[in-house]
Amino acid sequence: MTETTESGTEAPAARQAPEEVPRPKGLGPFGWLRWAWRQLTTMRTALILLFLVALGAVPGSVLPQRGQAPEKVAAYLDEHKTLGPWLDKLSMFDVFAAPWFAAIYILLFVSLAGCVLPRAVKHYRSMRARPPAAPRNLSRLPQSATYETDASPEDVLAEARGVLRGRRFRVDVSGGAASAEKGYLGESGNLLFHLALLALLFALGLGNLFGYRGNVLLTEGKTFANSLSLYDQFQPGRAFRGGELSPFTVKLDDFRAQYETEGAKRGQATDFTAKIHYRESPYGGEKPYDLKINHPLKVGGAKVYLLGHGYAPVFTVRDAKGDVAFQDTVPFLEMEPRNLTSEGVIKVPDAQPDQLAFYAILWPTATASQDGKQIISAFPAPIRPVITITAFKGDIGLDDGSPQSVYKLEGIGEKLQPVKDGQKLLEPGETFKLPGNAGSITFDGLKEWTSLSVNHDPGRIPALIAAILAVLGVATSFMVRRRRVWVRASAGEGGRTVVEVGGLTLGNPTSEFDDIVTALRGPEDGPALEPGQEPDPEPDPEPAASDPGTDQDPGPAPEPKE
Repeated sequence: MTETTESGTEAPAARQAPEEVPRPKGLGPFGWLRWAWRQLTTMRTALILLFLVALGAVPGSVLPQRGQAPEKVAAYLDEHKTLGPWLDKLSMFDVFAAPWFAAIYILLFVSLAGCVLPRAVKHYRSMRARPPAAPRNLSRLPQSATYETDASPEDVLAEARGVLRGRRFRVDVSGGAASAEKGYLGESGNLLFHLALLALLFALGLGNLFGYRGNVLLTEGKTFANSLSLYDQFQPGRAFRGGELSPFTVKLDDFRAQYETEGAKRGQATDFTAKIHYRESPYGGEKPYDLKINHPLKVGGAKVYLLGHGYAPVFTVRDAKGDVAFQDTVPFLEMEPRNLTSEGVIKVPDAQPDQLAFYAILWPTATASQDGKQIISAFPAPIRPVITITAFKGDIGLDDGSPQSVYKLEGIGEKLQPVKDGQKLLEPGETFKLPGNAGSITFDGLKEWTSLSVNHDPGRIPALIAAILAVLGVATSFMVRRRRVWVRASAGEGGRTVVEVGGLTLGNPTSEFDDIVTALRGPEDGPALEPGQEPDPEPDPEPAASDPGTDQDPGPAPEPKE
């Protein structure tokens, strides 16, 4: 027996238990990946990453970098005992090789690729698609005109097709209207700019991956061979192999520097020229070349740049037995850049019975200071070179295999002791005999050295091409604008055809629309009308003077003849 419920006695809706609605599931791992990819490939993210690349490059321009000046990095760490180590942990002295900079660089590359490539495909499809159909009301467009003609609608549309195609529009006629469009070159230029930027990033990465950069100090009369062991500093790419070096050689014959001799700029350098001979291969002939700043030598797929210069005095050192223990040039580093006061050390590990070492200061143009208490250099050119020598003897510390700087003496006061009364001023050709018959040192003369930078970058030419294409793309995107024109022809009163023309231009309207309307209307039709404007009534023709029945004034009567 079933129970029945009387009508109107059901439980109120509010008291009924609500049906359970299934809860939405989460995005899931693939959903989150799709979301992350969409966020990464937006133009906003690409601009943020581009800004971060520019911001990350600032420390590389402000702080010294190990790849270019390791000695300046060491000096910075010595001067900033607290801040320096923290900056070093953040790779601020190797910015362009830092993992965080590489991460930003790669993310920017992926973001641009994911943003630009789909846009390029979509743009290509849009260029091949039919122009959009004519709007229902052409008079609402920013540019519009209406006129009447005696030609049939078919003839009007055929004429519109010819006129618009003559102006390089893509034209499609359907539904009693002609649709025309052009100006895709502007969007093509925009895409070309972004694709070129993508190619530029790829070229820079290619150069950093397979290229190399090295610095070498070369003294007059010396020859440099492109070998890893002869570089003072070498920075290879991550995929570079040592056997890929081209076997060229460079010999420095002479270095010349010119300076201002008068005025407030006295002593300022005006020109540097390194006269060199080079061979592209061991079996090739020597070729001369004048190496200047911003005029590098192109050899073996690399570029050799002139960076700086300094002085390299020539010394001859004899030991206590009178034997020649050292005879060569010694590069000095500048202490005072304006007048090139320089310092250097001479290490003589072959001297007997005690090893000898010397610390020296060079004044290219020696003169007395104003108070007469010290020597200064009055000019950077070697007009009157003078060297002060301080002698040491003992153990230089080279025998234990510990690395040392060629510009610094180690262990002074410990294993290396100063020679008593072992200081002397020397001019070219003079000899200083050390007290106690410990040996002698002769200042034979003065030569100059130059520092060369050898740079091999396989991405240099692709980067140049990409930069040129980027400039062309930007210029095109600003010069060309998208334009659309529609022409509709329909039958009007009195057997005439009403022609409606509408135009839409990205940005400000142009005079091209008026030229198109003029070409379509032709000289036989009346002037184009604005939307809603009625044609002016034709004026009644004036009656001719010879017509009978006119009310014209006949004028004064002729005078009778005599």
